[in-house]
Amino acid sequence: MTNHLLDETDLAILKILQEDAYTTIKEIAAQLDLTTSPVHERVKRLKQQGYIQRYVALLNRNKLDYQLLAFSNVQLKEHAAVYLEKFEKDVQKLPEVQEVYHIAGQYDYLLKVVARDMTEYQNFVSEKLAALDNIGRVQSSFVMKEIKHTTSLPL
Repeated sequence: MTNHLLDETDLAILKILQEDAYTTIKEIAAQLDLTTSPVHERVKRLKQQGYIQRYVALLNRNKLDYQLLAFSNVQLKEHAAVYLEKFEKDVQKLPEVQEVYHIAGQYDYLLKVVARDMTEYQNFVSEKLAALDNIGRVQSSFVMKEIKHTTSLPL
C-alpha cells in the first residue's frame, strides 16, 4: 500500500537516500532529471514531516569484534502497565541491546543483542538483564550465519 501523502518523486528520493545517505542533492537531482531546488525542498519537507528520522553510519559489527549476535526472548513476571513501562525504560539503557520489540505470544519482548563472544553474552544476561526488575524467563537464540541484513524499507 503506497502512502498517499508521498508522490513518486518523494518515494524515489527516499529510495536513493536509504541506500546511501551521502548522496548529494545534486546527485539526486541528476538521477531524477530534476533541478537541485525542488529536490532540496522535498528533502527538507521529508525531514520535517518525519519520513527521514536521522542520518547514521552503519557500522560493521564483525570489524569491531562483535562476533555474537543473539535474539533473546524475555518473559516478565508481572504484566501491569507500570511493569512494562519500567522494563522498556530500563532495557533501553543497555548498550548491548540494539533493538527491542514488545511481542505477542509466549514471551513479552524480543531483544536483538550483540556481544564480542559467548562469555560476554553470558555476563550480559546474568549481570545486566537478570538484574532488571520483573524478569521471569529469558530464552536465547544465536545467529550462526547472517543471510540478509538491510535497513531499507520496500518503497
